Amino acid sequence: MAEPVDTEREGALEFRSVPLGEIETARSRHMWTRSAVHVAESGSLVVTGTWDGTVTARDADSLETRWTADHPDHAVGIESLEGSETIVVAGRGETGTIAAYDAETGDRRWRYDTVEDVGEAVKDTVFYLPYVVALETGVDADGNERLYAAARRYERDGETRQWHSTVYAFDPDGTVRWSYETDASPIALDLDADGERLAVGYNRCMGDHDTGLVVLEAGSATTESSRNGGGETAEGGDLAWTWDPGTEGDRRVGDVSFDGDSIAVSSHGDKRGYLLGPGGAERWRVDLAVETKIDGETLYAYPNHVTADDGRVAFVTGNTYAVESRETESRHPNEHRVATFDADGALVWDDEVRGFVHGLAADGDRLVAPCAQNFRVRDPDTHAVRWFDRESGAGGCERLDGIATAAAVDGGTVAAIEEPVAYHDEGTTRGEYALRVGSLE
Repeated sequence: MAEPVDTEREGALEFRSVPLGEIETARSRHMWTRSAVHVAESGSLVVTGTWDGTVTARDADSLETRWTADHPDHAVGIESLEGSETIVVAGRGETGTIAAYDAETGDRRWRYDTVEDVGEAVKDTVFYLPYVVALETGVDADGNERLYAAARRYERDGETRQWHSTVYAFDPDGTVRWSYETDASPIALDLDADGERLAVGYNRCMGDHDTGLVVLEAGSATTESSRNGGGETAEGGDLAWTWDPGTEGDRRVGDVSFDGDSIAVSSHGDKRGYLLGPGGAERWRVDLAVETKIDGETLYAYPNHVTADDGRVAFVTGNTYAVESRETESRHPNEHRVATFDADGALVWDDEVRGFVHGLAADGDRLVAPCAQNFRVRDPDTHAVRWFDRESGAGGCERLDGIATAAAVDGGTVAAIEEPVAYHDEGTTRGEYALRVGSLE
């Protein structure tokens, strides 16, 4: 194992901040995604999305508001189409809305309700609502700017559990170029640098769709959707190839990331990390948080995130779980860890992130991890935004009173969302609902 890098002794950011209103206080266990943040325009614009549907664009330096818009659902994901000067927001709610807003004025340019494809919620709880889980933007093989999105809906009838999901390719004006439907649960998207292939990671497979990774021909446009002024609805992008960890159960993939013609995959099935070549050929695999015996229990942790670039692949693991029971007093030795490997699968460096990371942000050589609570330890010092150099692991840490639940980085600007938290055995509320912004330059 490589020598850990001590980011705790590095310099802090001195975040600027602005409150985001009210939100239900998080408890000991980490909560679902309730907020989003995005940095655009080479680091000069910060856009936030909140649980009440408010989308706000702010100047990154002054944090003065440029515009505010009301999204139809909980605003839980944000991306930008830079060439079209458009901010795209993903929703979780009754309609599962994807909407595009003018980056300068906030005027809504178009709206697409994924509920028409994935179906309506059959129960009035957050886990049953249509949910746009991922957005990805880029330029396809023909030089056209594209937005890709994945939406899903869950339902349960007794012992029968089902997922309904659709992956979309949009033109900047909201026209659907193609869609790809399955009965599995997508969790991640990534587009290759040439805009030719779109990787889709499926986290739960409990129906006819039984593979964790699907690679689609992103540039192979099919018929336009009839709901957007075209002909018959397309069945989907052309299927290039698939891959699966080959494990028992419905857990499959946690995240995917292209690096050239390779795809890095974090596997929820066997708790390993993989680097795959064209067609799914395995180049290497590494143990991340595989099942390990400790004090008579078999423990594991899920590799939840991966980002790959220029021959460096970084994985981040999550909470400890026990095979035999839901509760455990022990911890897996590789929980809440970031580990980076080279092109041959050799460990370059690793470090602790200490708390649960909702989403890993990356910009070139920078990795930013918003760290929430470690519910087994309940140590407020785990509440922080941590950043790392992809090559060396060097970085820093900005501690928060509350938990960091989202982060974004671009052009040297890092932005994070803080949410309040109250541990069940303390009764004290820590932190606030706020945007934190700093500079890594």
